[in-house]
Amino acid sequence: MPSQPTPSTPHSPSRRRFLGLSAGAAAAFAVAGAPAASANPGNAAPPLRFGVIADCQYADKPDRGVRLYRQSIGKLQEAVTTLNQEDLRFALHLGDFVDEFPESFDAVTPIWEQLRMSKFHVLGNHDFQMPREEVLAAMNMPASYHHFRRNGWRFIVVDTNDISTYGNPEGSANYELARQMRAELQAAGKPNGHTWNGGVSPQQLAWIEQTLETAHKLGEKVVLNSHHPVFPLDQHNAYNDAELVDLVSSYDNVVAWLNGHNHAGNYGFTGGTHFITFKGMLDTTVNSYATVQAYDDRLVIEGFGREPNRIVPIGAPAYEA
Repeated sequence: MPSQPTPSTPHSPSRRRFLGLSAGAAAAFAVAGAPAASANPGNAAPPLRFGVIADCQYADKPDRGVRLYRQSIGKLQEAVTTLNQEDLRFALHLGDFVDEFPESFDAVTPIWEQLRMSKFHVLGNHDFQMPREEVLAAMNMPASYHHFRRNGWRFIVVDTNDISTYGNPEGSANYELARQMRAELQAAGKPNGHTWNGGVSPQQLAWIEQTLETAHKLGEKVVLNSHHPVFPLDQHNAYNDAELVDLVSSYDNVVAWLNGHNHAGNYGFTGGTHFITFKGMLDTTVNSYATVQAYDDRLVIEGFGREPNRIVPIGAPAYEA
């Protein structure tokens, strides 16, 4: 587990001035219906490209409704083959790599390991098929939350299962806190008070803030990556979604929050940050994954299968291309 930092100086909402296009330029760039070719003017090579997969959620068990568990083997293999043909620095899987059985890892991990690039997992609720430390070992994760840097960008891996009843021993402090947070959400009529959701502990929140502070001082753009969404409000959201949105929106170098969990996908834009929910690989007959190109002024998402293409300007709402 990463060392727990001392909380930094309270963040200031005025930091939104640091990055992004001018208001006029952003509006001009994000004109609805702009042709996809405008994503790469002059065909200039993007400084950073990476792959994204969400919710493979493989298990050797019969389908349940739209959840096609056994088909995830072939879809993951297809995605790995495609991503290996691209010039990518790394690939992310945004949680729920497996479902129900510890041995599910044995079936999909060798396929994942075929990726010829750096690989990073994010913990999902269905990944907890054994105690936390064994899950981290099975997924080759250095810690449940951590960060890495590429080409002037900092990528923060967030553990939204930190406070949960499925990811902690019964009776532990984080287990009991999850029960309390869930009860409060239910009492308030919020849609995300479900057992399959989780939250971020105060210790991890302090670490995220310190990491954002460091990235801001270094002039780095930031992308956060979790399993549970935090915006817009939805039944799949992390328990303390509003607190997380408030934190990241106060840093103007935070470009995007990427996540899975809601297999239907979703998108929101608030406080200058894009919140992108990638569609789940599990419940589709065609597949779902993406590559992301990170430019100085935008992200360009190329979707495969049912994942849409998006132009994501820094400082202005995204649109499908």
